[in-house]
Amino acid sequence: MGTERGRGGRWRVPRTTVLLGCAGLLLTGCASMPDSGDVEAVEASPRGDSQVRVYGMAPRKGAQPNEIVEGFLEAMTGDDPQFATARKYLTKKASKAWDPTQVTVLDDGPVPQDQRANDREGGAYTYALTGKKVAEVNEQRAYQPVNSSYHETLHLTRQDGPDGKEWRIDGLPQGLVLGESDFERIYRSVNKYYFASGTSSERTGAAHPWMVADPVYVRKRMDPQTQMDQVTQTVEALLSGPTNWLKPVVGSSFPSGTALKLDEGAKSLAFDDRNALKVPLNDKASNVGQKRCREMAAQLLFTLRDLTSYRIGQVELQRSDGSTLCVLGGDQAEDFAPERASGSPDYQYFLDTKQRLVRMVGSTENTGDDEEAEPVPGPLGSGERRLSAVAVARSERHAAGVSQDARALYVASIVSDGEPEEPAVTSSGKGEKDRLSAPSWDGGDLWVADRDPRGPRLLRLAGGAGEAKEVTVVDGLDGARIEALKVSADGVRIALLVTEDGRTTLKLGRIERRGPEDEAEVSVTDLRPIAPQMEEVTAVSWAGRSRLVVVGRESGGVQQLRYLQTDGSTSDAQSVPGANQVTTVASADDDRLPLLAHSLEDGIVRLPPGANWKTVASKGSSPVYPG
Repeated sequence: MGTERGRGGRWRVPRTTVLLGCAGLLLTGCASMPDSGDVEAVEASPRGDSQVRVYGMAPRKGAQPNEIVEGFLEAMTGDDPQFATARKYLTKKASKAWDPTQVTVLDDGPVPQDQRANDREGGAYTYALTGKKVAEVNEQRAYQPVNSSYHETLHLTRQDGPDGKEWRIDGLPQGLVLGESDFERIYRSVNKYYFASGTSSERTGAAHPWMVADPVYVRKRMDPQTQMDQVTQTVEALLSGPTNWLKPVVGSSFPSGTALKLDEGAKSLAFDDRNALKVPLNDKASNVGQKRCREMAAQLLFTLRDLTSYRIGQVELQRSDGSTLCVLGGDQAEDFAPERASGSPDYQYFLDTKQRLVRMVGSTENTGDDEEAEPVPGPLGSGERRLSAVAVARSERHAAGVSQDARALYVASIVSDGEPEEPAVTSSGKGEKDRLSAPSWDGGDLWVADRDPRGPRLLRLAGGAGEAKEVTVVDGLDGARIEALKVSADGVRIALLVTEDGRTTLKLGRIERRGPEDEAEVSVTDLRPIAPQMEEVTAVSWAGRSRLVVVGRESGGVQQLRYLQTDGSTSDAQSVPGANQVTTVASADDDRLPLLAHSLEDGIVRLPPGANWKTVASKGSSPVYPG
């Protein structure tokens, strides 16, 4: 069998693809096609594992060093248990030391370059592996975007084999090294769910603490290391606890040490024909009360919903002896829903030509371009305060507006008329760009940045009222200035546009609260870059539980709109049609609602699902959804 030219200019060793399914009439369980009767829609049960398997080719007798290198790189993309084929390219010592748990992702795959001229040993080869690193996935399955060069080496030596001397790899980097296309073929992003800590129900108005999405990557097919399908991988990842970055601000209702207790020989969980899942747990969870058990089941249920996209009938948690610990049905879990306090907004908002706050009906059934925008009740819609930027509380009862000169922030009712309030925050910056940013609401609090170079501040108004208190940014800002901000509904994450050396980039920070709610010490910590591949980021908005919509451009490129996960990954991203010269973008948590944007050429525009951009108002600015 020959070789074929692959990505990155290297020769690829062919791999074997096996499709497990029905072959003629030899296999049982194969359905025949009925030739009569009515057509009925049925809901398929979730299947955690694709029936396709990909296996690498073992090294042939007398394989030369370049074939060994190429074969090993190709075998790393396979599905064979314990990466058995890949290990055949390694010496026994190297195989024992190699841990394929972590993943390095390169934009176009690793490119091997023969470095034999640099070897002083006869009978040895060194190959350099080079490429552009775009991401790393650690042992917690957490994705971290990277924008750097990659340079590692593979060292080969000749060893005694059953057929005489043979080339094998005895020195290599740890983990898998995959091209981006292979990574996206093999892995998928899923959200695990945990409860936000430090966010009281009084502040958010919710019956339970917010549930927060924690994105990780699992294999689409069977995991070679554990032999678990993607459903079981995801459940195991949930039980192992939140990723290190999110851990300080969330908690799990599963007791520490809780793990799956599968029957002997079993590797995976399975849904029954009612789309119900039984999850057997070890002794650590055997004595939890019903309230806590229901919280555990809710974490599982929402995690599995994101994974399978099917309607999950119910989750049954079982004790180590097989008895039922608790059962939670899909309908019963709605009290825990991550979007319950934001939901689908009643209106879409923007500033009209008189710089008043106006609104349009935000129904998912009505996404056309024939609605009339009307001013909101109260001083922000009366024109008494000319505004440059706005944010609407998620309850849609109050809004915050920044004055035309960006010097003052006002908070007022938008459901009843009233007198203009005194400014809640003022800035002493010399110019508009050195004053207040556009504000943002989380589940209950109002946030704004004062960009005065002489005293930059990140401010929070608890409940949107009272004295604005400064929020400390602990690390990750490194002298950069906050230009814009968007806070997540759960109140534990904040997206920041920061400018340094004339370049504006996107970072995500963790919001930590300590102490009682009325006197909480709040800080933003551990900022991390979300879109390092973008040279310039213009605007950002939250677009659901763990997703952002970003306007920006890559180096030398044109402006583009892109969806990103909060970990910076784009593998499940939807493509967004471009609009002209977008300065602001807004998205609702409900993905059935259109995307809103301000275009310098077209005014206020919106993009309904599956359609094209439509102009709502030829003039206007600052389109927003609540949040």
